[in-house]
Amino acid sequence: MTDASMDSAPVKGRLTTVDARTRKRNAAEKRFKAYGLVAILIGLFFLVVLAVSILRSGLPAFTQAEVQVEFTLTQEEFDAAESQMLKTRAYEDLFIAALQGQLEERGLEVAFDPAAIERLLGKTGGTIREFFLENPDRIGTPVTFDLAASSRVDGYFKGRVTRDTVVDSRFLMVSDLDLVDALADAGIITSSFNWNFITGSDSGVDNPGGAGIGVSVIGSFFMMLVVLALSLPIGVAASIYLEEFAPQNWFTDLIEVNISNLAAVPSIVFGILGLAVFIQFMHLPQSAPLVGGLVLTLMTLPTIIISTRASLKSVPPSIREAALGVGASKMQTVFHHVLPLAAPGILTGTIIGLAQALGETAPLLLIGMVGFIARAYPEGVVSGFIDPNSAMPAQIYTWAARADAGFYEKAWGGIIILLIFLLTMNIIAIILRRRFERRW
Repeated sequence: MTDASMDSAPVKGRLTTVDARTRKRNAAEKRFKAYGLVAILIGLFFLVVLAVSILRSGLPAFTQAEVQVEFTLTQEEFDAAESQMLKTRAYEDLFIAALQGQLEERGLEVAFDPAAIERLLGKTGGTIREFFLENPDRIGTPVTFDLAASSRVDGYFKGRVTRDTVVDSRFLMVSDLDLVDALADAGIITSSFNWNFITGSDSGVDNPGGAGIGVSVIGSFFMMLVVLALSLPIGVAASIYLEEFAPQNWFTDLIEVNISNLAAVPSIVFGILGLAVFIQFMHLPQSAPLVGGLVLTLMTLPTIIISTRASLKSVPPSIREAALGVGASKMQTVFHHVLPLAAPGILTGTIIGLAQALGETAPLLLIGMVGFIARAYPEGVVSGFIDPNSAMPAQIYTWAARADAGFYEKAWGGIIILLIFLLTMNIIAIILRRRFERRW
């Protein structure tokens, strides 16, 4: 009876037979793979769009229209200019006369007045006077001045400004473009690589052509030194204690929960904390990279602690057991065996935390590290930490908030430089992991 019932039971399928349920399962797997591929392609598409937008808007910031004029100032002209009440105006008149003479030498006759030169180049008298006061030995010898053109003239060379869009104003007149074309034909105005953008400082709201990000890069460098010197030892020490030595009780659980919560706190909260504690309570210098580094250290510590603990957990327990088995103490086991094996992950997490801190803006704005204070390089290492300065993201924010289109262009160029630093740091993190990683 039992054998007959077993023989009459229907056979639902075999392992080698593809039934309806198997076909349905395989189709679902193919659809999931297709969804994943589509998601990757969409992500790559938006990444390419973002990269193209940044490069198209930011690359013009690396070129600048400059007026090159050879100017010889005699001792008599220098003494006469210094004896006048409006000294810079006297130097401007001498410069305009030299410029007009060069045009006449090339056979180009174009009408222009001092107001047109001021609209094209800004105030040139102060620059020329400062040069000869600092270099009195150059009086009487030919000196070639490379003066940055105004934002609108520079935009005319880059296609941002056209004759159809120019409206007569105190910044530029339509008739000024005839002078610009004549200077360009004479080779006096040329477009060249703008090294000042990389090495210069903020130039104020009226001179986008002279604005540079170099001083802000130095400010970010000093801030990163503070973050690295504080966050790495504190974060690694806290991680080692929590992972290897701390007892498992309610107190350590509370600490771990709060560390995870701190990693999700908005960065502006750390800025308010830094303003209240480091500036208002401890009276540390405002806008100093030291204060910015302390604020970013507080923000970076949770990230480093979490990544370091994950690296320590990835070391197999057999390493600890083997070290303890041959007589090593708990501390010797951690520092001689576990920590060296977890070092690649620790370094990777630290570099990623530094890269995150490098791009933060909100905390720096709250402690006063805005762009217009970054006017000069620090005089030494100590002044680099305590003197007022700015940082790359704060400088970019300041430029983007200004009305002139030239500053908006410089903001995009600053984003390119910031992204180069971030990509470099992430590449270093990948190389370190590939170089030292051990697979178990």
